[in-house]
Amino acid sequence: MKSSNQPRNALDAESVKEAYRRWAGVYDTVFGGVSAFGRRRAVAAVNSLPGKKVLEVGVGTGLALPLYNRDKQITGIDLSKDMLKKARQRVINAELHNVDDLLEMDAEAISFQNDSFDIAVAMFVASVAPHPKVLLEELKRVVKPGGHILFVNHFLAQGGFRLKIEQLMATASKALGWHPDFALENLLSEQDLQKATIMPVPPAGLFTLVTLPQ
Repeated sequence: MKSSNQPRNALDAESVKEAYRRWAGVYDTVFGGVSAFGRRRAVAAVNSLPGKKVLEVGVGTGLALPLYNRDKQITGIDLSKDMLKKARQRVINAELHNVDDLLEMDAEAISFQNDSFDIAVAMFVASVAPHPKVLLEELKRVVKPGGHILFVNHFLAQGGFRLKIEQLMATASKALGWHPDFALENLLSEQDLQKATIMPVPPAGLFTLVTLPQ
């Protein structure tokens, strides 16, 4: 029997690519403001951590790239060619010399070697990944011992009106390109939950910042 926490409609990589191909042209306008608080909080957390080499998973159009301290060396990956095209232009326009590379890559099959990064950060990616626990294992593999993995994401409400809305929205997961009914337990094991720092992101707590030490 499927757990009640399990998203109802599975995504796959092609569904995600197609959804973000459609969204690429208007992503900054439609989602930039809504996600700004979570993005800023996640980058501020990255900037406060030791270590220079940062992997941003699901870099998208590069909205977060100008926010990193210049002593952080950023590598971004994303499934969407259309999003990456905009991110590369942003790097040029803003002269972001600390961005080492922006690569088309599946976050569930990262091509970097073990222990390649000090920090990995995934913003609004966990509820997009077809297999979120595989995503997490890949991030654990490429982040050095003593490093950190961060997620900022919308997670399923525990109850009330918002839970009902999220469950109704779940039927449109493939069109949206993300799971409105994505629970934190679909990403983190019980052991990870005990290690992680979990903080709601103000003002409304719609997003949550998760920091997992390695």
